[in-house]
Amino acid sequence: MSGIVKSRTPGGRALTVLKYVLLTLGAIVMVLPFLDMFLGALRTPAERLASPPIYWPRDPQWINFVRVFTELPMLRWTFNSIVVTTTITALQLLTSAMAGYALAKFRFAGANKALQFVIGAQMFPFFILIIPTFFILRYFPLAGGNDITGTGGSGFLNTYTALILPFSVTWYGVFLMRQFMMSVPGELLDAARIDGAGEARIFFTIALPLVMPGFVTLGIFVFLYHWNEVLWTMTVTRTAPDLQTIPVGIYLLRGAFVEETTKSLQQAAVAVSVFPVMILFLALQRFYVRGLTAGGVKG
Repeated sequence: MSGIVKSRTPGGRALTVLKYVLLTLGAIVMVLPFLDMFLGALRTPAERLASPPIYWPRDPQWINFVRVFTELPMLRWTFNSIVVTTTITALQLLTSAMAGYALAKFRFAGANKALQFVIGAQMFPFFILIIPTFFILRYFPLAGGNDITGTGGSGFLNTYTALILPFSVTWYGVFLMRQFMMSVPGELLDAARIDGAGEARIFFTIALPLVMPGFVTLGIFVFLYHWNEVLWTMTVTRTAPDLQTIPVGIYLLRGAFVEETTKSLQQAAVAVSVFPVMILFLALQRFYVRGLTAGGVKG
């Protein structure tokens, strides 16, 4: 047996080395675009136009990160992004966790049909619903100057409500939290009910803490998606620049500055927009890894 173990050791070591080499190469591939973004923000106009191109800035232009806040409404964009993204994330986490808990732990008429609807609804991407959602918000009765018939005003357009309300529920989140809630022992919940705990207390103090890795993982996914969302925000804030978020502002910035000499400012703005996401991910990384591992084990 010892001979067999020894004969397998070199192969195992080679496999381990190969694994780390591949992981290192993958990490380099993932980091390179971010490195290029930061270095691009530090290049001078002459370095950007040089031939052959200069990759490492010889005279780093740190002033570009100051210009982002002095020449662009970056603080306003950041405030809007934080308000919209944080609110959407909180609403989706609450609705997904509560609906997932109900589908996993309660037996009621139509439960299977409701689950089938949740699964089927995931097949329809949001962009095919943009037009009907836009008209619903535009002609909503008694909103934004509209009368009872939904005419005369702008409805919910050009408001935070229009940016947040259509994303208050996510079918993927409901299904994901339902899968995590299935792992919560029913005996534990029954014991809490026997002790006199109400359903709200059971949900918030027992069920939710037990699925916290999945809860945080969903929150990270939702935050990342809506922090970078552009299409819907542009659609409902066309005449309200004060409500534009960072991605929309940067997108419009590309159209406003087409000269090669201003691209460093654009890349600096993109770099600034990445910092909140990086901080969030690093702060919640351990929950994220545990959530993905738990989901993989349930497979």
